[in-house]
Amino acid sequence: MLDNKVELENKQLMCDELELNEVLQRNINQLSGGELQRFAIAMSCVQRANVYMFDEPSSYLDVKQRLKAAQVIRSLLTPDNYVIAVEHDLSVLDYLSDFACCLYGKPSMYGVVTMPYSVREGINIFLDGFIPTENLRFREESLSFKMVETADEMLISKSQQYKYPAMSKTLGGFKLTVSPGSFTDSEIIVMLGENGTGKTTFIRLLAGDTPDLETDRQTFSVSLKPQTISPKFPGTVRMLLIKQIKAAFMHPQFQTDVLKPMNLEPIMDQEVKTLSGGELQRVAIVLALGKSNVNIYLLDEPSSFLDSEQRIIASKVIKRYILHAKKTAFVIEHDFIMATYLADRVIVFEGQPAVSANATPPQSLLSGMNKFLASLEITFRRDPTNYRPRVNKLNSVKDKEQKASGNYFFLEE
Repeated sequence: MLDNKVELENKQLMCDELELNEVLQRNINQLSGGELQRFAIAMSCVQRANVYMFDEPSSYLDVKQRLKAAQVIRSLLTPDNYVIAVEHDLSVLDYLSDFACCLYGKPSMYGVVTMPYSVREGINIFLDGFIPTENLRFREESLSFKMVETADEMLISKSQQYKYPAMSKTLGGFKLTVSPGSFTDSEIIVMLGENGTGKTTFIRLLAGDTPDLETDRQTFSVSLKPQTISPKFPGTVRMLLIKQIKAAFMHPQFQTDVLKPMNLEPIMDQEVKTLSGGELQRVAIVLALGKSNVNIYLLDEPSSFLDSEQRIIASKVIKRYILHAKKTAFVIEHDFIMATYLADRVIVFEGQPAVSANATPPQSLLSGMNKFLASLEITFRRDPTNYRPRVNKLNSVKDKEQKASGNYFFLEE
C-alpha cells in the first residue's frame, strides 16, 4: 500500500478503466502477462508525481487494451506534470503522444536523441530516416506502408484453394466456435480480437489440435511460430538453423530474402540461451519461414519484443516470402500497423473474453477492419506521406465524421 501523501484518489477508476477488478484478490505471481502489464500501469497512475515514465506500456496488451492504456496515461497530464513514454507500437505512440523524440545510432554502441517534434512529424522523420533540421540521414531507405505488395499486383496466381469446416473447442469454462472458411495460397490472413477470445486456440486447431468433434480435425501441413518462445537448444544460432532448416539456410534466395533483412548475422555464433527477447523472436520467425515442406505458416504475435524498425522489416519479409513461396499464413498480431500491412483478409473474433467467442470466416481487409474497429469504437485514417494508419483522437472532428459515415477504417491511397 502506498503512503497517502503520494497516493492519488483514483484507485477505483484505474481498476475500472484497466479491467483489474476481477484480479484484485489474486497473487501478483498468478497474473498473466497482460494482467501484470495493466497492474504495473495502474500502480504508476495512482501515485502523485511530477513526471510519469512508462517503458513499453503496450506489451502483452491487445488493441483495445493498448488504446485504453493510452487514454489512462494521457489522463495523468495536468499543467503541473508531464509523461515520458517509450513505445514501439507506432499507432499507440501516435495516439498517446503530443511530441516525439527520435533515437538513432548503433545498437549496443551509442545512441542519439533528437529534439522533440510534433508526434506526426517525429514519427514521419523516424520512418523517413532523415532529420531535416540537422540534414542527417541515419537510415539508407525510407519505410513506407503503401500496400503495393499483393499477389494481384505482383502477378502471382492463386491456384490452390483450401477449406476448413465449422469447428468448436472447449477449454475449461471457455468455448470457441469457428465458422467454416476458405483461403488460397499467396495469402496472409490476420486474426483480430481481444485477448482471451481464442485466436491461439484457433491456430492450434489448424495445426492439428483435436476439436470438440473428432470428425472436424484438420490435417494441414503447418509451420508454427508459438506465442511463447522458450530457448532450450544447447548451441549457437547457426547450429540451430542448420539442424532445423538446413535446406533453406543454405539456399541463396532464402539468405537474401529472409536471413539478411532479419539481421541474424551478428548473432549467428551466440548461444541461443543467451539471446534477448527480440533476438529470439527474429530467430523464431526465420525458423518458421524456413520450413518449406508445409502448406500453412502459423505466426502467433511475430511483433513481440521487436522495436519499431524491426517490426516493419519483419512485416515486409513475411509478406514477400508468403507471396513468392505461394503459401498461406495465418497471423495473430496486436500491432495495428503491422496487422494492416500484412493482411490480405482478416478473421474477426467476437464474444466475451475467457467465456465464449466466435471466429468469422475470412473477409476483406476493409469490411473486417470496419467490423473490428466498430466494436472497439475506434477510427483510423491514413497518413498521406507514408500511408501508415493513424488513430483518430477520441471525439475529434475526424473521429466523429468517420463514425457518422460508418467508415472506421480508411484504405484510400
